[in-house]
Amino acid sequence: MSTDNTSKTIILSNDGGWCWFESPGALQHGSLILIGSVASGGNNENRRGNIELHIHDCSSQITERVILHEQFELDDHNGPALLMRPDNRLLVLYAKHNTESHNYLRISLDDTTPFREFTPVQLYTPSLTTELTYANLFLLPDESNRIYNFFRGLDGSFKPSYLYSDDLGTTWHNGNIYINVPSTQKHRPYVRFISNERDTIHMVYTEGHPRDYDNSLYHIYYRAGQLYRSDGIKLCSLKVGLDSPDQGTQIYQGDAQHVTWIVDLVLDHNDYPVSIYSVQYNSEGLPVGQGGDDLRYRYARWDGSMWHNYPLAYAGCRLYGGEDDYSGLAAIEPDDPSIVYISTNSDPVNGNPLISHSDEQRHYELFCGKTNDEGQTWTWTALTSNSTKDNLRPMRPKRTNKKNSNQYRTLVWLRGRYLSYTDYLQEIVARIWETNNNEKDGEDK
Repeated sequence: MSTDNTSKTIILSNDGGWCWFESPGALQHGSLILIGSVASGGNNENRRGNIELHIHDCSSQITERVILHEQFELDDHNGPALLMRPDNRLLVLYAKHNTESHNYLRISLDDTTPFREFTPVQLYTPSLTTELTYANLFLLPDESNRIYNFFRGLDGSFKPSYLYSDDLGTTWHNGNIYINVPSTQKHRPYVRFISNERDTIHMVYTEGHPRDYDNSLYHIYYRAGQLYRSDGIKLCSLKVGLDSPDQGTQIYQGDAQHVTWIVDLVLDHNDYPVSIYSVQYNSEGLPVGQGGDDLRYRYARWDGSMWHNYPLAYAGCRLYGGEDDYSGLAAIEPDDPSIVYISTNSDPVNGNPLISHSDEQRHYELFCGKTNDEGQTWTWTALTSNSTKDNLRPMRPKRTNKKNSNQYRTLVWLRGRYLSYTDYLQEIVARIWETNNNEKDGEDK
């Protein structure tokens, strides 16, 4: 991905937030960038908890905001998942954070103002005991355009679960729990997904929340009703699901001094998975709020026969005291996994704290990393520096049609104050490049 010195940061909204366990959270549809978010209401109390869709036209440089659900709930876990249907209508799913038994669904109308008008809100309740969180949407053309929604909490389980739709999201059917954790505690694996957009969905996951469990990292993939290890060994049907997380292929062995959490996942040109994850170092035995001073990113890729695992960068310290494993997060360039974007408040190479010359405070900055040896070594370019606000949670909007020419590439992120998942005030910002530019990576302040 080329970036150029004339591309500057633009503000798409003065208020927004998202988590990283809903996907896709942003799409690129031709010249339009579609971004889902949860507003905090910090600048306007009337927007508190709004589920919003931000539509930026890269050609006209105009941004519009559509309110999908007014004053839903202030919690960034409630961010919407977006899926472009084959008829170019946008499917949106979202849910509250563990407090309700249903998810919410809207579909854009087929009219002259696409993505500005939607059907009324519909609810789907898998079961009355479901405690539903998250949405992750994938359409598989080889399964007659079946759409899968991967979420958490079927039947009060707190476990990865799924629904499916055979009519492009209008009606839904229950699946089952597909990663179980036999435990007296309600450990819940955290999962990131990516699809080849034909017949396969890859999943990288942990055993539980890193606050509660010394996580390792695993990979499986779904195809034609079955779950498989990385090497193609069949495990079970999706309907039956795994009895234990360690049935999958282990990517990284965690322990009390090295606790993992999944960050991002893409496929390379061979449709092999490539992942970034974070590891909390040297916090064994520390109570919550006292660990997380040394987070690091790692990079893992599958080559068709084995996983290769490399240190990527220092990720800095915890984002806030209640969650010692929260990093600034990272994103992999989906069209070229040799390029990554990370948020960190430490120098990515030596781990020294990043102190801004603008206010003498430590802030999270964005860096672009490039590898020429498939992840073994990296060179870094600052995309932001000497900021007065934190730069967090970068996303690369997913293209809705890879066959179409792609004139624009966009990196979006959050810039502002983040104190917890229910207490933040952040701008949604972006950098947009035209793909015919070939200059080197530039820097923003």
